[in-house]
Amino acid sequence: MMSCSEKSREREEEENPVGSVEKYVEGVSRNGSIVVPSTQLSIDERVLVDPKQLFIGTKIGEGAHGKVYEGRYGDQLVAIKVLNGGNTSEERALLESRFVREVVMMSRVKHENLVKFIGACKDPLMVIVSELLPGMSLRKYLVSIRPKVLDLHVALNYALDIARAMECLHANGIIHRDLKPDNLLLTANQKSVKLADFGLAREETLTEMMTAETGTYRWMAPELYSTVTLRQGEKKHYNNKVDVYSFGIVLWELLTNRMPFEGMSNLQAAYAAAFKQERPSLPDDISPDLAFIVQSCWVEDSNMRPSFSQIIRMLTAYLFTLPPSLPSVPAAESVEQTVASNGTIVEFSARAKGKFAFLRQLFAAKKAKNSQ
Repeated sequence: MMSCSEKSREREEEENPVGSVEKYVEGVSRNGSIVVPSTQLSIDERVLVDPKQLFIGTKIGEGAHGKVYEGRYGDQLVAIKVLNGGNTSEERALLESRFVREVVMMSRVKHENLVKFIGACKDPLMVIVSELLPGMSLRKYLVSIRPKVLDLHVALNYALDIARAMECLHANGIIHRDLKPDNLLLTANQKSVKLADFGLAREETLTEMMTAETGTYRWMAPELYSTVTLRQGEKKHYNNKVDVYSFGIVLWELLTNRMPFEGMSNLQAAYAAAFKQERPSLPDDISPDLAFIVQSCWVEDSNMRPSFSQIIRMLTAYLFTLPPSLPSVPAAESVEQTVASNGTIVEFSARAKGKFAFLRQLFAAKKAKNSQ
């Protein structure tokens, strides 16, 4: 292992992996110049960690904006995210503002399905320290079990974990903007999922002029694209329902264990979703209620998408309709009989069916209006 300062010297000798300035489209104006955001956030000194107690070990991940290492802070095993520093003073200022924003957001939200924030340091490197989850990412886990699919109960419980994490973010006025399986980490026992990586998260009050194309194409909501072309740096008006769309794609993956928009490049997938209103195909044997939940999340009109509170209620209600064990699936009559033996569940399921019916009516009315 090496200390944070030693890692800084090593980085100066390496080829800079940041790439072109265009990767940081949030700060690129229409003429291509870099614009440093005028609103300056500041990091609470109470969340700063002592870099002398921070030791960086094996690299466990890498993204467009930095690398993630397994490490140690004092006696605690942690995940250490080292952010790219930039090449010019303007680029460094832009990246620093992004770092501060991520730290501020991570430090103000706490939830059992969010990766726990431990602290950060700004010098000699921009570093974010969080809990180390020994489990793999949801993406790696799904790939490892293909062509098998997840047990339906497991898939829906993972989906509920994700929805609860997103509900917490939205309740705090935060839009994640990069919800995808790579940013979802499994716990050691693979019983639950935690959401990570706030690198693209923004406060909802700032979204009126936020930059489009911020997440990963296959999971991005159509409203993030320009109505004419997929130009980088295009400004669009959008709200937290972009996360709901991404959740719909992730839920589809949990149910099918397939890559969304298979056979397409990232740009082809973006074009298909934004301009041809294409969506991944649902399995033929999927329950109508479950299909409705998925489709309501990725519907074109963002105002028609449910909130995460509604998604949690719908998924929970659907889970109550499932038999307790999958090896011997009872007939429909048996399910009704089992449900009838518990008055609370009957009442809850009835309310759930009413909610599904109401949402279906809204969905159908909107589709009818659009087809006229």
